[in-house]
This record gives sequence, structure tokens and C-alpha cells, in this order.
Amino acid sequence: MLRAFLIALLLATPAAAQNLVLGLSESEVAITTTFDGSDILVFGAIKHESAVTQEAKLDLIVTVKGPDQATTVYRKDRRFGIWVNAATVEVDAAPSFYAIETTRPIADILGDEADRYYEITLPRVIKPSAEGHGNNDVALFTEALMRIRQDANKYQLREWDAALIDNTLFRTDVELPANLVEGAYEVSVFLLKDKKVISTYSTVLDVRKAGLERWMYNLSRQQPFYYGILSLIIAISAGWGASAIFRVFQR
Repeated sequence: MLRAFLIALLLATPAAAQNLVLGLSESEVAITTTFDGSDILVFGAIKHESAVTQEAKLDLIVTVKGPDQATTVYRKDRRFGIWVNAATVEVDAAPSFYAIETTRPIADILGDEADRYYEITLPRVIKPSAEGHGNNDVALFTEALMRIRQDANKYQLREWDAALIDNTLFRTDVELPANLVEGAYEVSVFLLKDKKVISTYSTVLDVRKAGLERWMYNLSRQQPFYYGILSLIIAISAGWGASAIFRVFQR
């Protein structure tokens, strides 16, 4: 059914349209109190202006990029028996989430020139500031940030996961973790040949809080006083409830 839908979509696309047709299994992701992550299917088709043989070596890179955030990376040193922040590097912009899915190892399909222009790999999308405190090597701090977020599943590189069928249809599954930041996520597809990007297409995946999460978030921003009172009431109630249960089990 998916294959038939993509072929029909290609036939309906005018000749002057983009070479890539892209779709998502979901256009919105709702973050609720029970949200524990989600898998998004990215699928589409390639519209060729001329016949392409099966021997043509085409490759695909799919990226999902969350909202950029400014952050500070610290390096701690032990001084006089106490761990202190010895050096810092300010990062002007780093995506809150970034996933890369490829048809083959990225070093084999993406050239440096194309990466510089389209900013596809992780070192390209992170924008460290020249400012810092201490004896800093910005590259080391950037690598540390990438390593920390990779361990938290916020940065992903999954080579061979994207499937390109008959140089026409493609698909891949992107795993979204539970700790997503609210905002617009840019989903991009890059078609490559000889380590050069020959076509690209992007769309947006909307990630929003919903239900109780949305209500609490809005309350904390719009009515911080009442949000504080409500938080205090919840904390007192939880403490009293736990104490009551403990007394019951002691009897």
C-alpha cells in the first residue's frame, strides 16, 4: 500500500517540482505524562527527470534536527580535594536532538565540501562560541557535548538504517526519545551521488506538550505564583499520603 501511494504521489507531482517527495507517518508528536518516546517513519520517493539505471550509485541521508539551544560545557578539575569548574566553553547553538540515518557509512557517501555547505554531520550543526574561561580546546569541549548527548540518545548516527529501493523509493525509522524538547523538528532528506548532494527536501515535525503537561507548562509560564502554590500543595499531599501508608503498614 505504501509503495502504491508513493508511485501515485510521484505521478501527481509536476515536472518542475522537487526531485524528492517526502512523507512522515506522523506530522505531530504529543508529549503527555505517559510519553516514553516514539518511532517516526520517514518515507518518500525520488522523481527522476531521466531514466536511471540500477547500477547508478545513489545514496541517501535522512536527518531529524530539534530546536537549537544555547548551552555551556564545563570541565571539572579536583583542587584542594574539591571538584570545581576549571574551564568552560559557551555553545551558541546546539540542536536539542539530532538523528542521522544513512544508506551506507557516512564517510563513504558525503564529501567535506557538501558537508560544509549543507551542515549535515554533528560537528557542523554545533556552533561553539569563541568565548570561554580557562585553557580551552573548543574541539574537545564540542566532542564532550556530543558524547554526553549520544549517551542520552539525543544524538544518533545510524548508518545502513535508511533503505533505498530501486533508486526510487526510500524509508527509515527514527527513534525519538522520551526527553524531547518542545518545538519544530526539521526533517531533511539528502540525495547523494559521488559524495555530492544532488537534491534535498525538508519538512517539519511538530512536537508539543498535550493534556496535563500542556496545562502545567502554561500555568508555570503565565501564572507562576499559582503554579508555585499548586506545586506546594502537591508536595504536601504526597508527603502526607506516603506517611499515612507507612503508618498503616506499621500496625
